[in-house]
Amino acid sequence: MSKKFSRRKEQREKKKIALERIDVLFNLAERVFAYDKELANRYVEIALAVQQKAKVRMPRKWKRRYCKKCHSFLVPGVNARVRLRQKRMPHVVIKCLECGHIMRYPYLREKKERRKAKK
Repeated sequence: MSKKFSRRKEQREKKKIALERIDVLFNLAERVFAYDKELANRYVEIALAVQQKAKVRMPRKWKRRYCKKCHSFLVPGVNARVRLRQKRMPHVVIKCLECGHIMRYPYLREKKERRKAKK
């Protein structure tokens, strides 16, 4: 029984370390992007490999900062276009200017929370 608990604890520790490494890599990509875009993209690829290997979810903070198609680090206004749309359901549209891939994220939840806060 103690083996089972130690294995679970070990898994939890691995996932924690993986999340820390992902955070470090994305912070490095953010810092380096201004003068070396290729290195920033490489950091993103390494972070994705770490995430895949450890079977952890990418934190939402970083999930929207890379292109799902070409895996390049996205910086709004530099290599990504960010727009808000109201048609059908309110959503954020992020277009990667490297490969042209379009990603849409709904923001209905945020809008509902704002309405509740007003009441």
